[in-house]
Amino acid sequence: MAIADTPALNRSRETPAATQSGYMMLLVSLVLVVAAVWLFISAMTPDDPDGLRLVGAIITGVIGVLVLTGFYMINPNEAAAIQLFGAYKGTDRSEGLRWVLPWLTRKKIAVRANNVISEKIKVNDARGNPIEMAAQVVWRVTDTAQALFDVDDYREFVDAQIEAAVRSIGSRYPYDDIEHLEVTLRGNHEEVGVELRAALIERLTVAGITVDECGLTHLAYAPEIAGAMLRRQQAEAVIAARRKLVEGAVSMVEMALTQLSEKNVVELDDERRAAMVSNLMVVLCGERETQPVVNAGSLY
Repeated sequence: MAIADTPALNRSRETPAATQSGYMMLLVSLVLVVAAVWLFISAMTPDDPDGLRLVGAIITGVIGVLVLTGFYMINPNEAAAIQLFGAYKGTDRSEGLRWVLPWLTRKKIAVRANNVISEKIKVNDARGNPIEMAAQVVWRVTDTAQALFDVDDYREFVDAQIEAAVRSIGSRYPYDDIEHLEVTLRGNHEEVGVELRAALIERLTVAGITVDECGLTHLAYAPEIAGAMLRRQQAEAVIAARRKLVEGAVSMVEMALTQLSEKNVVELDDERRAAMVSNLMVVLCGERETQPVVNAGSLY
């Protein structure tokens, strides 16, 4: 079969259900039960030879029982999807005691916020390094019809899409960049969190679910390369530090030579200028303290 001939998903949309408050119907059911009891007791007397009161008691009792089966309760931040023989008839979000026709079924669903911390998964970052990632996601159902009827199990669907989104984001960026020229997983938490939330919202729209908050809770190199990557990070940090040190030393030497020349403190030829530059670079870039040598003789 061609892809164009594949039937599309029949998307559901939440609509208000035609239900009513259960308190008035509770009073009606009590009246019916009392009437059924009174008719049954009256039918036991000789005043009802035709048994009409007994028939009335039975009918009234059956109606009262049917009315009682239509009651249900909705807690705060909860909803009930109403169905008639499998057909969706709307969603009731009004909390409290509710009533609907007895032949309509009710399927409850929570619309409160859910907090999920995903399992640690192994992902290859943009540079191919294996890393471990986990995310924390706050999500909630916004369309009960889609959550109940457009996916098989919306909670399992959320867990699967969180893992897929974390893998996608993790493979898109490098774990770290010592030169801070790229967006990285470790150095740009806010940007990565915003992109992860957008990806999750797009993936979960089909299930009528939105994401209020998300972010990475665990980010580390995989154990098999953690030691090697730590040494690499240390080496890159040393190189970056020395590069910064050399840049500063060159700037200071240049400033010193410029000021000596402008103020006519001393006149240096090219050979002695090179020697002075070498000595200053050793002093400024050396890791140990230098030992000064006092020249008591002539400069030349």
